[in-house]
Amino acid sequence: MDGGNWKEMFNAACEGDLELVRYHVRNGVDVDYAHPEFLATPLVACTLAGHELVALYLLEAGANPHLHSEFDGLTPLQAARQARLPDLEAQLLQRGAALPPAPPAKMASAWLHRLLGRLAQSS
Repeated sequence: MDGGNWKEMFNAACEGDLELVRYHVRNGVDVDYAHPEFLATPLVACTLAGHELVALYLLEAGANPHLHSEFDGLTPLQAARQARLPDLEAQLLQRGAALPPAPPAKMASAWLHRLLGRLAQSS
């Protein structure tokens, strides 16, 4: 795989250029590669940019629906929810994608927030 081809495919995905993405996929560019300069996956990047058709194509081309994008700090499912792309979210769920468990600190914080809210309502 040529890194330049990956970069061009990544940029095409971010810009919503489905035909250029298809070209690079047909020519062997790895849809799950995260270049060391970018640390982002094409699937999460194009999802956050709102390019649902490109994201759906990448899934059909074999993109991993579970692959975390280090730069964005998101999985494809988290990105789809953040970008409010329900069709993509449904496709990811059909492919077994799941939200990662909330870190304990966030769960404790949410629990405490609910408890304080209930206490405030009861007084």
